[in-house]
Amino acid sequence: MGEDVSDIGLGCVTFGREIDETTSRQLLDHAFERGIRLFDTAAAYGGGASETIVGGWVASRRLESGSVTVATKFLPPYTPERVSAVVDESLSRLGMASLDLLYLHKWDGTAERVEFAAALDRVVRDGRVRALGASNYDREQFGKALEIQDRHGLERFSVLQNNFNFAVSDIDPGFREFCKSRDIAVVAYSPLGAGFLTGKHKNGVELGSRFDLVPGHGEVYFNKEAENRLSRLESVAERSRHPQAHLALSWAMHQPGIDTVLVGARTTAHIDQALAAKDFRDPKVFGELGI
Repeated sequence: MGEDVSDIGLGCVTFGREIDETTSRQLLDHAFERGIRLFDTAAAYGGGASETIVGGWVASRRLESGSVTVATKFLPPYTPERVSAVVDESLSRLGMASLDLLYLHKWDGTAERVEFAAALDRVVRDGRVRALGASNYDREQFGKALEIQDRHGLERFSVLQNNFNFAVSDIDPGFREFCKSRDIAVVAYSPLGAGFLTGKHKNGVELGSRFDLVPGHGEVYFNKEAENRLSRLESVAERSRHPQAHLALSWAMHQPGIDTVLVGARTTAHIDQALAAKDFRDPKVFGELGI
């Protein structure tokens, strides 16, 4: 990821979908001014609108090369023939000469072909992509991908991005240690569980929220285990007199083996909230949460 990448990144999934371009640019400006240097988008976000907004903002700021890291992703099917075209499409929307970080958006069996790994290697070697990552992989899937890349001397994944928060974790301590031993950066997304950990959905899904727009997210959170975790968070928040969102964000940011936490925002206050949570350290509260 490099030393210039902040330990908090801005997730841009809502750009061009829940929030318009003007608001998105205001958030990007505020995040940059507060020291955030990683901006995470994907070809699927807003049907490409998020990439276009982020790229337009980067161009408008006339930033020096290397001053920010823009990560994007693409979805399966993963075939050798698609790689070059997908990269060029993202480059066009972003208005960039090369992609700082390209993730596979989720695991799919088509990614396990050597020919596909070789196609990823080629776009790195020709300079169109600087680094490769994988998102939404479990430990077995990720280990197999690395083994294929290493066995054939191909560019390997240097970043793993998975869902990780107080209620749901797709990267347990053992998986984090696995990544650390291989010098792979770990990026956690959804530290508030798409709003689940704020408690705003306790009386039903809030209209216009992520759970409303992408109903599949609900299956991950509306279950007994996650709801028990939410109850614990609520109890600690009440006793400590700290907002649930503040505690959930801080918990995610202080877990061992997590290099970067991606935060979402609809207002600049959400960015400020995340930065305040990063500075929060209270051993007693963390002990009650189970840090």
